[in-house]
Amino acid sequence: MFPETDGKSFPMRIPLSILDLAPIARGATTGSSIAASVALAQRAEEHGYERVWYAEHHNMPSIASSATSVLIAHVGAQTSRIRLGAGGVMLPNHSPLTIAEQFGTLDAMYPGRIDLGLGRAPGSDQNTMYALRRDPMSADSFPQDVLELQAYLAGETRVPGVDAIPGKGSRIPLYILGSSMFGATLAAALGLPYAFASHFAPAMLESAVATYRREFKPSQQLDQPYVIAGVNVIAADSSAQAQEQLQESRRVRAIALFGRGQALSDDQADELLAQGAAHHVDQMLTYAAVGAPAEVGEYLDGFRKIADADELIVAHQSPTTEGRLRSVTLLAEAMAAVAA
Repeated sequence: MFPETDGKSFPMRIPLSILDLAPIARGATTGSSIAASVALAQRAEEHGYERVWYAEHHNMPSIASSATSVLIAHVGAQTSRIRLGAGGVMLPNHSPLTIAEQFGTLDAMYPGRIDLGLGRAPGSDQNTMYALRRDPMSADSFPQDVLELQAYLAGETRVPGVDAIPGKGSRIPLYILGSSMFGATLAAALGLPYAFASHFAPAMLESAVATYRREFKPSQQLDQPYVIAGVNVIAADSSAQAQEQLQESRRVRAIALFGRGQALSDDQADELLAQGAAHHVDQMLTYAAVGAPAEVGEYLDGFRKIADADELIVAHQSPTTEGRLRSVTLLAEAMAAVAA
C-alpha cells in the first residue's frame, strides 16, 4: 500500500521512510539535535513518507538516539500521522517485558502509529555492554526473546502470571533487523517483515533478501514477505552541492570511527581518510544516492530492483539540519517524478 497523499504530499512508486540517528553535529548540542529530529519527522510527514525510525546506539558522541522510546514519544507529540518506531531496539540490551511496556505505552499514546524493529547486535562495545549490565551471551537468546516479546504484545504471555501493562493485546507490528543470514532466516521462520541494514553493512544484501523470500512462512502478522532496504541519500539542488555534502559526511564518519572521541578539524579528518579510513567509510556508503533530484530518483529506482525491496528506508546523510530537511523534500519530489 502506498502512503496516502494530500495537497502537500507527493505520490511515490514505493513506500519511502527515514532512519534517523538524531546526529549531533560538530559544535552542536544534544538539545538542538533532538529539535532537528522533530523538524525532520514533521517534514517527512508533510511530504508523504511512510515512517521514521530511530536507532539505538550507546556511548557514541555523534548520536542522540540511544533512548529510542523517549525520542519517539517526543516526536509523536509533535506529529499527527506518520508512523514512528525503533529501527531498532537492540533486544540483548533489554528484557522483553521492559520493551513491551515501553512500546505498549507509546501505542496507547499514539494508536496505530508505532512500529518495533528489533536487532540482535548490542549496538555498543564490551565496556558499554558492561555499563548496561548486560550479559555478553544475551544475544544468543534473541529468537526466544523475540517470541517472548511478541507474546506479551499479543496478550498471550509465555511467563505465567506476568503481563505487559501497557502493551497487552496491542499487537504492535514487529520487524526483524539484520545485515546477515541470521536475521533473514529468523524473520522468514517467524513470518515477520525484514529490514536489511544496507545503508552501512551492504555486503550480504542480495543473498539475505533472497533467502528471506525463499524461506518465508506466513504468520498472523504477515501473509507474504516484506522487505525494507536501507540506503544513504544526499539530495541537493545541484550535483556539486551534493558532492560537497558527501565529502563532509565522509569526514564525520571518519572521525566517529577512528577519531577516538577527539574534536578534529577538516584537515585532520581528511588525513584520517587518506590513511585508510576511506576504505571503511566508502564501504559503508556502497549504496548511496548522491546528487540532484533526478540523479537521486534514478539511483533509488535501480537500487529498489537490486534490493528486491518493498520499501526503502533512507538515511539522509547531509551533515547539517538544513541539508537533511532539503534532502527530505527533494527526495520526495524525485520519487514522484520517477513514479510519473
